[in-house]
Amino acid sequence: MITDRWQKSSYCQEGDACVHISTDPHGVHLTDSDAAQTIVTVTPAAFTALLDHLKSL
Repeated sequence: MITDRWQKSSYCQEGDACVHISTDPHGVHLTDSDAAQTIVTVTPAAFTALLDHLKSL
């Protein structure tokens, strides 16, 4: 179940398309402000792997 608590990316500027994240015990949910009806859900492990990869770039 997706929580009602969405957090906006700290890199988002006013008026820009922003990434929003929400978590629950079973997944990490991602959406952006331009397509808020589309939500991508991944496992916490997959999200951690994505962040680790992005930090390594």
